[in-house]
Amino acid sequence: MAQGAISETPAYKRIQFALQRRIEEGELQPGDAVPSERELARAHEVSLMTARHALAEMQREGLVDRRRGSGTFVAPPKIHFNRLASFTEQMAGRGLPLRSRILCATVIEGEQEAAARLSLPAHSHLIKIERLRQSGEQPFALETCYLSGDEFAGLEKLPLDRRSLFATVEREYGVELAYSDEEVDATPASSHIAGLLAIHPGAPVLRIRQVIYSTRGKASLYVIGFYRSDRHTLMIRRYRRS
Repeated sequence: MAQGAISETPAYKRIQFALQRRIEEGELQPGDAVPSERELARAHEVSLMTARHALAEMQREGLVDRRRGSGTFVAPPKIHFNRLASFTEQMAGRGLPLRSRILCATVIEGEQEAAARLSLPAHSHLIKIERLRQSGEQPFALETCYLSGDEFAGLEKLPLDRRSLFATVEREYGVELAYSDEEVDATPASSHIAGLLAIHPGAPVLRIRQVIYSTRGKASLYVIGFYRSDRHTLMIRRYRRS
């Protein structure tokens, strides 16, 4: 970055950028203590008020937790569901490192509920993609996606551990995604889910079932996701019309 650009950046922002870089590079992990306001002020040659403002902004963005009498700590990463976006897009928007582990990528038949959600005959061939979603080594979610085996032939062979499923559907198959209908509830984690998400069996997880439609109004994806409730916040905006 040019010296002029650095000098134009507010001091509190420079502190934020420095701390965010340490978090993104893994130097600071969730739960680790962040330097105190006094330490930050001294290291960056700013006032105590400026250092305090930097930490307050990071807390507002969900990057750190400030605990009275204990200090400031790196917060577990959180994803906010407030628009239809892929996991890849959500993580990029938060500046978080992304990793997806493919647990299953195959063609199946006889999955009647998934077929019905996609408005397909009961014994249709479906593509099933099951992925463990992670930030670094930290598991966030277990997602299982179903798509038409005819419309998206060959999708299961693509490297979906390294690319966005939404982007692949749109770019490789010409299906533009528009909106989703979602069912959201809390459910206890099964032993299988708990093991993958590194939580205790029976711990509450957020379950979201999505039917995602194309711009033509056709059901294109059915997704069942189990999300760690300590790392996801469901944000809802409501309007009242007079």
